[in-house]
Amino acid sequence: MTELAFPEHEYLTVKELAALLRLKERKVYDLAASGAVPCSRATGKLLFPADEIRAWISRAQSGGAETGMAPRPPIVLGSHDPLLDWAIRQSRCGLATFFDGSLDGLDRFLRNEGVATGLHIHDPDSGTWNKAAVSRAAAQSNAVLIAFATRQRGIVFRPGEDPPAGLSDLSGRRIVPRQPESGTEGLFRDLAAQAGLDLASLELADLARTEDDAVETVRRGEADAAFGLEAVARGYGLDFLPIIEEQFALLIDRKAWFDAPVQKLLAFCASDQFTARAASYGGYDTGGFGTVVWNA
Repeated sequence: MTELAFPEHEYLTVKELAALLRLKERKVYDLAASGAVPCSRATGKLLFPADEIRAWISRAQSGGAETGMAPRPPIVLGSHDPLLDWAIRQSRCGLATFFDGSLDGLDRFLRNEGVATGLHIHDPDSGTWNKAAVSRAAAQSNAVLIAFATRQRGIVFRPGEDPPAGLSDLSGRRIVPRQPESGTEGLFRDLAAQAGLDLASLELADLARTEDDAVETVRRGEADAAFGLEAVARGYGLDFLPIIEEQFALLIDRKAWFDAPVQKLLAFCASDQFTARAASYGGYDTGGFGTVVWNA
């Protein structure tokens, strides 16, 4: 996989542009030599003005699929992630959020309703995350999928209560359901089937639409358990049984990538402050942040 850098400056290097477009550096040199891509040689080396590259990508649309479409609003869609939510606010990047599940976010992204969407969609056939769903749904989009973080997901329950040993032990307990459009709900159903858990044996609390809402329901005593994140369980002082390590990724519109809000967010997520916050939450590994997972 190729590691992306997130420049805060006005120019991209050959390496940065090659990583973004998923091309070999030799191809970038060829594009520059032919005049096909905007570049500057004023410093004796090739540099690519970010504003002009953004305009160039906008003109070079795949199949013209987005021609005539209104500009994407500055909104991050998809699955709710506490660390991403914090980073958007702390970076003061100016992006709004509408978190209502991975599948909802992917659908809205394809309808041009946001500049990025957070995903954790598991493919049970291959055992991989996000790439299969994105490559099927967004093959014609002008977008790039990058790794955000690896997260620990499992059973969240109150201290002092009978601890479950696994998903099969949830039978007869009151569980917090998630919306059908969420990656969590689909993952839970797949893993429950593998563990031999009959979903009909579960009692259901009120539906929760975010990671925080699900765990908060358990903390209030309105449910016995939730299929939630370790980071959120720790934040609410609850116990946690790890079940699976999942990959959370960001699908980002390639034109919006160069706009100030997205650049500001990505730069912040590469900072020491972001890394320290992830470590303090627990249950996160951000070491692969920025790795290109898929490119349209």
